[in-house]
Amino acid sequence: MKLKNAITDVSGIEVGQAQDDKALTGCTVILCRKGAVGGVDVRGGAPGTRETDLLNPINLVEKVHALVLAGGSAFGLDAATGVMRYLEEKKIGFNTGAAKVPIVPSAILYDLNIGRANVRPDSAMGYRAAASASIDAPAEGNVGAGTGASIGKMFGAGLSMKAGAGTAGMEIGGGVVLGALVAVNAFGDVVDPQTGEILAGLRSGKVGPLRVGRKGYFADTLTMMKGAIGRGILGFATRANTVIGVVATNAKLNKAQATKVAQMAQDGVARAIRPAHTMLDGDVIFALSTGAVKADVSTVGAFAAELMAQAIVRAVKMAAPAGGLPGFLSINQK
Repeated sequence: MKLKNAITDVSGIEVGQAQDDKALTGCTVILCRKGAVGGVDVRGGAPGTRETDLLNPINLVEKVHALVLAGGSAFGLDAATGVMRYLEEKKIGFNTGAAKVPIVPSAILYDLNIGRANVRPDSAMGYRAAASASIDAPAEGNVGAGTGASIGKMFGAGLSMKAGAGTAGMEIGGGVVLGALVAVNAFGDVVDPQTGEILAGLRSGKVGPLRVGRKGYFADTLTMMKGAIGRGILGFATRANTVIGVVATNAKLNKAQATKVAQMAQDGVARAIRPAHTMLDGDVIFALSTGAVKADVSTVGAFAAELMAQAIVRAVKMAAPAGGLPGFLSINQK
């Protein structure tokens, strides 16, 4: 099988996306029509979620039928209603006897400060995203949940940058395939996990030839946090931050193992985003198991972290300028 370097490399995973390019918001739907064992790890201090409690290994429901990542802050949770309607029409859901109830956990990010705050992902947008789902490699950058995403927001929108959605996939041997998809809307900076070089984030405001690596272009959020100005502003810094994502595999996992993989995938967030998991972020990572391939859960989790870091880097490298914010490509002009 030729891999697409995307979450849809995993058998049983489809992705659909919808967005409002003028309002700069959108949603991404990860469909598992035959059901997938799910887990979740919530690590940020300001999350917005729906139906995540049922993913606890002690609770009844074993499989989910879709996940939704959306902008719009808490308003965006409504997108999951449209996904449920789509799945109900397809007669997909948990059989309660009286009806089949689609299981659709979701997580949101805050993008109301870019574009139009009064336009958010809703049930209709969620339905459109679900109806468009396919096994093709999903588009990256300013699409779906990444449409209004931004990065490096310690001093507000004025010195931040555009981010977006990214994906990655790989085979790790023995027929085990993993994929990741993420929408990056973090407080901190995205760095190259190999070199530590900042790729996108808090800008210093200096002008001149624009390219990543030019000394002084980035302020470096960590450096600012330990300075007098940073210490003074942290109590007033924007709460408009979150990284939301999914790792998927065809390895056979139970709910406890899927939860462990989601936890380990958060290591990828920490490798690629500096700082990560602050009280100003709402970081949520889901994990899905669609298959029956035998695999060591620690190995699956280790590579889930690698893929999550790769997807985060893709999310900023594919982001185009929007809402008055520069993107990676625009700051790498020759």
